[in-house]
Amino acid sequence: MPFIDSHTHLFLEQFDEDRAEVVKRAQDAGVEQLLLPNIDASTLDRMWKMVEGYPETCSPMVGLHPGSVNESWKEELEKLRPHLKDPRVVAVGEVGMDLYWDTTYLHQQRLVFREMIAWAKETGLPLVIHARDAFEELFNILDEEISDELKGVFHCFTGTVEQGQKIMSYPNFYLGIGGVATYKKAAMHEVLDKLPIDRMILETDAPYLSPVPFRGKRNESAYLLHTAEKLADIHSCTLAEVERITTENCKKLFQLS
Repeated sequence: MPFIDSHTHLFLEQFDEDRAEVVKRAQDAGVEQLLLPNIDASTLDRMWKMVEGYPETCSPMVGLHPGSVNESWKEELEKLRPHLKDPRVVAVGEVGMDLYWDTTYLHQQRLVFREMIAWAKETGLPLVIHARDAFEELFNILDEEISDELKGVFHCFTGTVEQGQKIMSYPNFYLGIGGVATYKKAAMHEVLDKLPIDRMILETDAPYLSPVPFRGKRNESAYLLHTAEKLADIHSCTLAEVERITTENCKKLFQLS
Protein backbone atom coordinates (compact mmCIF):
# COMPACT_ATOMS: atom_id res chain seq x y z
CA MET A 1 0.00 0.00 0.00
CA PRO A 2 1.59 3.30 -1.09
CA PHE A 3 1.85 6.51 0.91
CA ILE A 4 -0.39 9.45 0.02
CA ASP A 5 0.75 13.05 0.40
CA SER A 6 -2.59 14.58 1.35
CA HIS A 7 -1.43 18.20 1.01
CA THR A 8 1.29 19.33 -1.38
CA HIS A 9 1.65 22.46 -3.53
CA LEU A 10 3.97 21.02 -6.19
CA PHE A 11 2.32 23.21 -8.82
CA LEU A 12 3.89 26.38 -7.36
CA GLU A 13 6.78 28.22 -9.00
CA GLN A 14 9.28 26.81 -6.51
CA PHE A 15 9.16 23.58 -8.54
CA ASP A 16 9.21 25.03 -12.06
CA GLU A 17 12.82 23.99 -12.67
CA ASP A 18 12.59 20.35 -11.56
CA ARG A 19 8.93 19.34 -11.11
CA ALA A 20 9.31 16.05 -13.01
CA GLU A 21 12.29 15.07 -10.86
CA VAL A 22 10.38 15.97 -7.67
CA VAL A 23 7.46 13.75 -8.71
CA LYS A 24 9.83 10.92 -9.60
CA ARG A 25 11.58 11.16 -6.22
CA ALA A 26 8.20 10.99 -4.49
CA GLN A 27 7.20 7.90 -6.46
CA ASP A 28 10.57 6.26 -5.80
CA ALA A 29 10.00 6.89 -2.08
CA GLY A 30 6.63 5.14 -2.26
CA VAL A 31 4.52 8.31 -2.25
CA GLU A 32 2.30 7.46 -5.19
CA GLN A 33 -0.63 9.85 -4.81
CA LEU A 34 -0.38 13.62 -4.46
CA LEU A 35 -3.34 15.77 -3.44
CA LEU A 36 -3.06 19.40 -4.56
CA PRO A 37 -4.80 22.11 -2.50
CA ASN A 38 -5.65 25.24 -4.45
CA ILE A 39 -4.82 28.69 -3.04
CA ASP A 40 -6.95 31.17 -5.01
CA ALA A 41 -8.08 31.95 -8.57
CA SER A 42 -4.53 32.89 -9.61
CA THR A 43 -3.25 29.34 -8.94
CA LEU A 44 -6.00 27.41 -10.73
CA ASP A 45 -4.22 27.20 -14.09
CA ARG A 46 -1.01 25.94 -12.51
CA MET A 47 -2.85 23.34 -10.45
CA TRP A 48 -4.89 22.01 -13.38
CA LYS A 49 -1.80 21.87 -15.60
CA MET A 50 -0.11 19.60 -13.07
CA VAL A 51 -3.21 17.42 -12.72
CA GLU A 52 -3.35 17.01 -16.50
CA GLY A 53 0.39 16.29 -16.63
CA TYR A 54 0.15 13.57 -13.96
CA PRO A 55 -3.42 12.26 -14.17
CA GLU A 56 -2.66 8.98 -12.38
CA THR A 57 -0.78 10.69 -9.55
CA CYS A 58 -2.32 14.11 -8.82
CA SER A 59 -5.80 15.04 -7.60
CA PRO A 60 -7.01 18.65 -7.32
CA MET A 61 -8.88 20.60 -4.65
CA VAL A 62 -10.80 23.83 -5.10
CA GLY A 63 -10.99 26.46 -2.38
CA LEU A 64 -9.90 29.90 -1.22
CA HIS A 65 -6.94 30.03 1.17
CA PRO A 66 -7.64 32.39 4.10
CA GLY A 67 -4.46 34.30 3.31
CA SER A 68 -6.06 35.30 0.00
CA VAL A 69 -9.29 36.54 1.55
CA ASN A 70 -9.90 40.30 1.23
CA GLU A 71 -12.74 42.70 0.39
CA SER A 72 -13.16 41.13 -3.08
CA TRP A 73 -13.81 37.64 -1.74
CA LYS A 74 -17.18 37.30 -3.48
CA GLU A 75 -15.63 37.86 -6.91
CA GLU A 76 -12.89 35.38 -6.07
CA LEU A 77 -15.41 32.68 -5.14
CA GLU A 78 -17.30 33.28 -8.39
CA LYS A 79 -14.11 32.41 -10.30
CA LEU A 80 -13.54 29.28 -8.22
CA ARG A 81 -17.03 27.83 -8.01
CA PRO A 82 -17.34 26.48 -11.59
CA HIS A 83 -14.27 24.29 -11.02
CA LEU A 84 -16.09 22.40 -8.26
CA LYS A 85 -18.08 20.59 -10.95
CA ASP A 86 -15.02 18.78 -12.28
CA PRO A 87 -15.26 15.11 -11.19
CA ARG A 88 -11.51 15.00 -10.49
CA VAL A 89 -11.85 17.41 -7.56
CA VAL A 90 -11.41 15.54 -4.26
CA ALA A 91 -11.89 18.31 -1.68
CA VAL A 92 -12.90 21.88 -0.89
CA GLY A 93 -9.50 23.26 -0.01
CA GLU A 94 -7.43 24.88 1.08
CA VAL A 95 -9.84 26.85 3.27
CA GLY A 96 -10.08 28.00 6.88
CA MET A 97 -8.83 30.95 8.91
CA ASP A 98 -5.42 32.51 9.56
CA LEU A 99 -5.14 35.21 12.22
CA TYR A 100 -1.38 34.94 12.73
CA TRP A 101 -0.20 37.83 10.57
CA ASP A 102 -3.26 40.00 10.30
CA THR A 103 -6.83 40.18 11.59
CA THR A 104 -7.96 42.89 9.15
CA TYR A 105 -10.24 40.50 7.28
CA LEU A 106 -11.47 38.45 10.22
CA HIS A 107 -15.11 39.08 9.33
CA GLN A 108 -14.54 38.16 5.68
CA GLN A 109 -12.64 35.01 6.70
CA ARG A 110 -15.62 33.93 8.79
CA LEU A 111 -17.99 34.51 5.87
CA VAL A 112 -15.78 32.66 3.41
CA PHE A 113 -15.33 29.68 5.74
CA ARG A 114 -19.10 29.36 6.11
CA GLU A 115 -19.44 29.49 2.32
CA MET A 116 -16.78 26.78 1.98
CA ILE A 117 -18.75 24.61 4.41
CA ALA A 118 -21.81 25.15 2.22
CA TRP A 119 -19.81 24.02 -0.82
CA ALA A 120 -18.68 20.90 1.05
CA LYS A 121 -22.24 20.04 2.06
CA GLU A 122 -23.52 20.68 -1.45
CA THR A 123 -20.90 18.49 -3.14
CA GLY A 124 -20.24 15.87 -0.46
CA LEU A 125 -16.53 16.73 -0.64
CA PRO A 126 -14.36 17.00 2.48
CA LEU A 127 -12.99 20.30 3.81
CA VAL A 128 -9.22 20.79 3.98
CA ILE A 129 -8.86 23.33 6.77
CA HIS A 130 -6.00 25.75 7.39
CA ALA A 131 -6.00 26.84 11.05
CA ARG A 132 -3.41 29.30 12.31
CA ASP A 133 -4.12 31.13 15.55
CA ALA A 134 -7.75 30.42 14.75
CA PHE A 135 -8.81 27.11 16.33
CA GLU A 136 -11.48 28.63 18.58
CA GLU A 137 -12.89 30.76 15.75
CA LEU A 138 -13.15 27.68 13.53
CA PHE A 139 -14.63 25.53 16.28
CA ASN A 140 -17.31 28.14 16.96
CA ILE A 141 -18.40 27.98 13.32
CA LEU A 142 -18.12 24.21 13.01
CA ASP A 143 -20.15 23.68 16.18
CA GLU A 144 -23.00 25.50 14.44
CA GLU A 145 -22.51 23.91 11.02
CA ILE A 146 -21.55 20.31 11.85
CA SER A 147 -23.69 17.54 10.39
CA ASP A 148 -23.34 13.81 9.87
CA GLU A 149 -22.28 14.28 6.24
CA LEU A 150 -19.68 17.01 6.87
CA LYS A 151 -16.12 15.68 6.85
CA GLY A 152 -12.62 17.03 6.60
CA VAL A 153 -9.10 17.43 7.92
CA PHE A 154 -7.32 20.11 9.90
CA HIS A 155 -4.20 20.25 7.79
CA CYS A 156 -0.78 20.80 9.38
CA PHE A 157 -2.16 20.17 12.85
CA THR A 158 -0.08 22.02 15.46
CA GLY A 159 -2.63 22.36 18.23
CA THR A 160 -2.90 21.07 21.78
CA VAL A 161 -4.15 17.68 22.93
CA GLU A 162 -7.47 19.32 23.81
CA GLN A 163 -7.76 20.92 20.38
CA GLY A 164 -6.97 17.59 18.74
CA GLN A 165 -9.66 15.92 20.81
CA LYS A 166 -12.11 18.64 19.85
CA ILE A 167 -11.41 18.04 16.15
CA MET A 168 -11.96 14.32 16.62
CA SER A 169 -15.25 14.99 18.39
CA TYR A 170 -16.53 15.83 14.91
CA PRO A 171 -17.31 12.31 13.59
CA ASN A 172 -15.60 12.47 10.19
CA PHE A 173 -12.63 14.77 10.81
CA TYR A 174 -8.93 13.95 10.80
CA LEU A 175 -5.62 15.50 11.81
CA GLY A 176 -3.14 16.25 8.99
CA ILE A 177 0.38 15.50 10.25
CA GLY A 178 3.37 17.13 8.56
CA GLY A 179 6.98 18.12 9.11
CA VAL A 180 6.32 20.11 12.29
CA ALA A 181 5.92 16.77 14.06
CA THR A 182 9.69 16.28 13.65
CA TYR A 183 10.68 19.62 15.24
CA LYS A 184 12.00 19.31 18.79
CA LYS A 185 11.03 22.83 19.85
CA ALA A 186 7.48 22.38 18.59
CA ALA A 187 7.11 19.44 21.02
CA MET A 188 4.35 17.98 18.85
CA HIS A 189 5.50 14.47 19.78
CA GLU A 190 4.10 15.07 23.27
CA VAL A 191 0.73 16.03 21.76
CA LEU A 192 0.52 13.34 19.09
CA ASP A 193 1.43 10.64 21.59
CA LYS A 194 -1.89 11.33 23.35
CA LEU A 195 -4.03 11.33 20.19
CA PRO A 196 -5.02 8.19 18.23
CA ILE A 197 -3.16 7.50 15.01
CA ASP A 198 -6.34 6.09 13.51
CA ARG A 199 -7.57 9.67 12.99
CA MET A 200 -4.41 10.92 11.28
CA ILE A 201 -3.28 11.39 7.68
CA LEU A 202 0.14 12.40 6.36
CA GLU A 203 1.09 15.52 4.41
CA THR A 204 4.09 17.64 3.48
CA ASP A 205 2.64 21.09 2.68
CA ALA A 206 5.51 21.31 0.18
CA PRO A 207 7.36 23.57 -0.47
CA TYR A 208 6.83 24.66 3.15
CA LEU A 209 7.59 23.13 6.57
CA SER A 210 10.26 20.60 5.62
CA PRO A 211 10.80 17.87 8.19
CA VAL A 212 14.07 17.25 9.98
CA PRO A 213 16.73 16.74 8.53
CA PHE A 214 15.68 19.12 5.72
CA ARG A 215 14.29 21.91 7.89
CA GLY A 216 14.88 25.33 6.33
CA LYS A 217 15.12 23.88 2.81
CA ARG A 218 12.45 23.47 0.16
CA ASN A 219 10.08 20.69 1.12
CA GLU A 220 8.97 18.03 -1.33
CA SER A 221 6.66 15.04 -1.29
CA ALA A 222 9.44 12.44 -0.99
CA TYR A 223 10.18 13.85 2.47
CA LEU A 224 6.83 12.50 3.70
CA LEU A 225 8.69 9.40 4.86
CA HIS A 226 10.55 11.37 7.54
CA THR A 227 7.24 12.42 9.08
CA ALA A 228 5.93 8.86 8.77
CA GLU A 229 9.01 7.53 10.56
CA LYS A 230 8.52 10.08 13.35
CA LEU A 231 4.88 9.07 13.72
CA ALA A 232 5.90 5.41 13.93
CA ASP A 233 8.38 6.32 16.67
CA ILE A 234 5.80 8.37 18.60
CA HIS A 235 3.18 5.61 18.49
CA SER A 236 5.63 2.70 18.90
CA CYS A 237 4.49 1.00 15.72
CA THR A 238 6.07 0.01 12.43
CA LEU A 239 6.42 2.23 9.38
CA ALA A 240 4.24 -0.25 7.51
CA GLU A 241 1.47 0.28 10.06
CA VAL A 242 1.69 4.06 9.68
CA GLU A 243 1.54 3.63 5.91
CA ARG A 244 -1.50 1.35 6.08
CA ILE A 245 -3.47 3.43 8.60
CA THR A 246 -2.83 6.84 7.06
CA THR A 247 -3.39 5.63 3.50
CA GLU A 248 -6.66 3.94 4.42
CA ASN A 249 -7.77 7.12 6.18
CA CYS A 250 -6.88 9.20 3.12
CA LYS A 251 -8.75 6.91 0.77
CA LYS A 252 -11.81 7.00 3.00
CA LEU A 253 -11.80 10.77 3.51
CA PHE A 254 -11.10 11.78 -0.09
CA GLN A 255 -12.91 8.83 -1.72
CA LEU A 256 -9.80 7.74 -3.59
CA SER A 257 -9.61 4.47 -5.49
